[in-house]
Amino acid sequence: MGLPERLAGKRVLVTGVTGFVGEALLERLLSDLPDTEVVVLVRPRAGRSGQARFAALVTKPAFAAWRERVGADEVERTLRERVTVLEGDLERMPTLPADLDIVIHCAGEVSFDPPIDTGFATNLGGVQELLRAVQDSGARPHLVHISTAYVAGLRSGHVAEGRLAHTVDWRVEQAAAQRARPAAEDASRTPEALRGFRERAEAEHVRAGAQTVSREAERHRRRWVERRLVEIGGERARVLGWTDCYTFTKALAERYLENSRDGLPLTVVRPSIIESALARPFPGWIEGFKMAEPLIIAYARGELPDFPASPDGIIDIIPVDLVVNAIIAAAATTPPADTPAYYTVCSGFRNPLLFRDLYEHVQEYFQRHPLVARNRGTVAAAEWRFAGAATVESRLRRGERFTELAGRALGYAPRSDRVRQAARDLEQLDERLSFLRRYQDLYRSYTRAELVYVDDATRALHQGLEPADAQRFGFDPACYDWHTYLQDIHIPSVTATIRGPDPSPPAARRVAPASASGPDTLAVFDLDGTLVSSTVIESYLWLRLADQNAVARGRELASLARALPGYIRAERRDRGHLIRAVYTRYAGADPDELARLVDEVAGDILLRRVKPAAIRRVREHREAGHRTVLLTGAVEVLTRPLTPLFDEIVATGLAL
Repeated sequence: MGLPERLAGKRVLVTGVTGFVGEALLERLLSDLPDTEVVVLVRPRAGRSGQARFAALVTKPAFAAWRERVGADEVERTLRERVTVLEGDLERMPTLPADLDIVIHCAGEVSFDPPIDTGFATNLGGVQELLRAVQDSGARPHLVHISTAYVAGLRSGHVAEGRLAHTVDWRVEQAAAQRARPAAEDASRTPEALRGFRERAEAEHVRAGAQTVSREAERHRRRWVERRLVEIGGERARVLGWTDCYTFTKALAERYLENSRDGLPLTVVRPSIIESALARPFPGWIEGFKMAEPLIIAYARGELPDFPASPDGIIDIIPVDLVVNAIIAAAATTPPADTPAYYTVCSGFRNPLLFRDLYEHVQEYFQRHPLVARNRGTVAAAEWRFAGAATVESRLRRGERFTELAGRALGYAPRSDRVRQAARDLEQLDERLSFLRRYQDLYRSYTRAELVYVDDATRALHQGLEPADAQRFGFDPACYDWHTYLQDIHIPSVTATIRGPDPSPPAARRVAPASASGPDTLAVFDLDGTLVSSTVIESYLWLRLADQNAVARGRELASLARALPGYIRAERRDRGHLIRAVYTRYAGADPDELARLVDEVAGDILLRRVKPAAIRRVREHREAGHRTVLLTGAVEVLTRPLTPLFDEIVATGLAL
């Protein structure tokens, strides 16, 4: 009997249908199992109901071929007659139908390094809530739990399918994880910690004023709490033998189900690294960036000069449609109630891909199809030396130290276009180093692991398929070669969105369309350094020297030169002090005379200093129907030439 016949008449609950695997699974259920009923759990989000989110889901590209094949009327009938949408999530499960035959649990926290309380709440607490709802419903379904191959942890050698060998008590670990956030919050509120957050905020933002410093100090405190919880999760996982908090919590969820399922049949499916589709719903289909894509794109952009992996190590990648096919086959094969079934869906045992092979495929592809970067031309494919983790770590630390010292130096420099550009360049370097640090830390354990997942049970499951099902629902990892998959399918797909020159300027690309933002959107701009290349001192000089003779100009410049050191000290303390100090020099000025000088002389100077890209951005906001506001510390009279661009101008009024 084929899979469609074995699953005919079954009612299947699927969680996580808005996720990568869940979406692909839903497409196969709707498209290829016409006699199977589907119940989906969809969480209301961002003001949209679960029903609305599901309706949007089935309009996505993954379902395009099915919609086109069956037509709009059949799609509507299928969704009406075969699909039940339950509003809720894994924190607050709704009442489940009493006639469920299969529950496929795809939902979960997929970040490698979530805060420890978040990881436990989703990956373990979510399973607990789901099982409670199933038991309350009175149904006795076959539970199919989607885990990960990496629950095997920090081991070497061959890893067989089966129950994990560990004695970690999930109750103790869950209770500790729940206590971690209150403890971190308390630690962040000690006088010493608060002083540190405040001093850091003052060093970064003192010129912006006390309110900004207060907001930034609190932001630093909250970020410290989150980082602390991430560190606790990662270190606790490694102490107990797992790579990270993700694999740690997934392993404990397996143990919970094994011990608490109350006789329900249980199947655990453990995929390795899930990547883009080989064929279904179409070649290269992928939702978001997974594990390998950020590295591939960073390499293509010239931002990944090396990687701390062993060239002979195996990177175990499996296309998402093979994972989905294995899930369907496992769901149709109910194990004995007292003996859970375990299937590892992987490629490393029978179709291994070495890190060296992956690198060579990626390098070869980008040598033939390099990216073109704005203002840099073609990006050359880097030569990786596989220098080793210690060397890569040393280089990374030197870069981080440089950015720290350079950032301090720029903090003492007076504001100017050159300093602003240097700060932007340093920020880009810091972002690149942060990216490298994140992936170095996240992938370190995975790249060092010397293990191979054995998939004997999964192979037997595949061999038990009818010949027709093996063609339609096959999941043999030896059915494709890596050159074809990587160079013809995967890499072109994940780089498609970043290819090709974009003729629009960066400012224009960042503007949200009116249809997305609506007429109530507020677009706020500054003057000095944003719309105009100037400072408050320069703008003062435009007005003060506009119609003075040479002697008067000399006196003014000499006076300004004597005051300049004090202005620099004022700006370092608080930009508000600088503005007040400079604006006292306007004392005694005639407002009408200042307006005349702007209209006849200084306005032309200001307009010559306007940044064209910034003005284009203001106009694009106006064309999109947004309300534009100029919010500046510059004196109000200087904004007169820009009045037509803005709905409202908030500037400094002089008490003359």
